[in-house]
Amino acid sequence: MRLAGQLHATTVIGCIADGCAAIACDGQVSTDTIILKGKARKIRRLYHGRVLAGFAGGAADGLHLFERFESQLEAHQGRLQRASVELAKEWRSDKVLRRLEAQLIALDKEHAFLLSGLGDVLEPDDGIVAIGSGAPYAVAACRALARHAGEMSVTEKVRAALRVAAEICVYTNSEIQVEEL
Repeated sequence: MRLAGQLHATTVIGCIADGCAAIACDGQVSTDTIILKGKARKIRRLYHGRVLAGFAGGAADGLHLFERFESQLEAHQGRLQRASVELAKEWRSDKVLRRLEAQLIALDKEHAFLLSGLGDVLEPDDGIVAIGSGAPYAVAACRALARHAGEMSVTEKVRAALRVAAEICVYTNSEIQVEEL
């Protein structure tokens, strides 16, 4: 079994709408064609439960990013936008952080961001953000639900969007975990 191959760690999707926020992830961790784990946890509540975050990529790298992001949130009194920009700057300039192979999404009830080691701090216009191998499928499904399933809560939308991604992406399973604000 070769473990040094390309990691296809997950699909994580977040959505904000109507003063609510939700994030969902699947549980699959795989390398090459081997599923290593089916119920991994890749989402967290941060800053006194007021920020949701999730990672895709290497587990140790993602957990390290959670810690660094939590520090930035503490330093900036939970201001998500400021903490996101500062983490991206640190991530791009720090020799250790630059080597991390992961992406992060973070959201509160007002903002949703995608953060990367390239210095990206992207805030989508529609409040829907996703990372990982099934991200395009999950975003497309969530956008369709946001436009045509008005009665669904934001939590139901991210859960349903992740189910669609799991039906299409071989690196995404249906062991769905959700957190909401």
